[in-house]
Amino acid sequence: MARSGVQYDDVRRAIDRLLQQGEAPSVQKIREVLGTGSFTTINEHFREWRLQREENRDQPPLQAIPESVETLVQALWQQAQESAAEGLAHYRQEADKRVEDAESRSEQARRDAEDARQRETVLGEQLRQAQERLEDYSARIARLEAQCESASQRESQHERQIKQSEEQLQRLQAENERQGVEYQATLSRKNEEFRAQLSQEEQRHEVAEARLMTLLDNARQERQAAEKQLNQRLEIMEKRVGEVDHRLQQARRELSEAQASHRETEWKLQQAKDTLREETLRRERLEEVVTEKDDTLAQVRERLRDTEARLAKAPLPPFVC
Repeated sequence: MARSGVQYDDVRRAIDRLLQQGEAPSVQKIREVLGTGSFTTINEHFREWRLQREENRDQPPLQAIPESVETLVQALWQQAQESAAEGLAHYRQEADKRVEDAESRSEQARRDAEDARQRETVLGEQLRQAQERLEDYSARIARLEAQCESASQRESQHERQIKQSEEQLQRLQAENERQGVEYQATLSRKNEEFRAQLSQEEQRHEVAEARLMTLLDNARQERQAAEKQLNQRLEIMEKRVGEVDHRLQQARRELSEAQASHRETEWKLQQAKDTLREETLRRERLEEVVTEKDDTLAQVRERLRDTEARLAKAPLPPFVC
């Protein structure tokens, strides 16, 4: 809401004064004429004046004739009275010349209005292109966000795969330790059995030495076979552990690559957002230029209507017959 320091009538009178001086009204010029008032208050009254002018644009403005125009009219009247004595032909020549000057100024005003319309068309095209670029950047940002979301999903999947590989590795290590414990228990039990058999055979050494040697050979063979089987199982387990470790390293490399891709996607997304902000600022500047051009075009049209109205209303000096 506008403050009560500067009223609408004050702003309207300042605008009328600027128009009488042949200047285009603006917030800065109105404040210079008033010598006081905030830009916000003056801008609100200026906007209201423009709205009322658009609503009443078909009605000629009711305002006092400027002093410069009155002076010009008096000079023309005096000159017409003086030239009337010199003859009707000379007066007609002067009148035709002034009509031609008025038509020339009117034509110049029409050309200015046409130039303003052309500039308005160019600015409209630039604004449309800026809007198209803005829509393109918005689509690119949407695609980058989708890529970022996909990279995040791949990263989560790689993390799950790494976790599963680590759990599998832990299970394999636990199984290896369990089998090692079982082998040590089996070996200890065999040793106990061998010792018991050896003790019995020593008691019957004289009668069963040959049998004891056979049992010892069998026991050695069984132990060697068990050790060989256990070594084979250990090699298989170590190979499986190596494969799991290789898969874990590969998954970690893929995770690192996915993280790098995710960072690059985020950087591109930020760059696209910066470009979008720049395009938004450029679009706002273009809209301000279009608004300014609209005001200038409206002023040119207003001045053209004023000129035509004054030419239509200006009384011709009486002819001296």
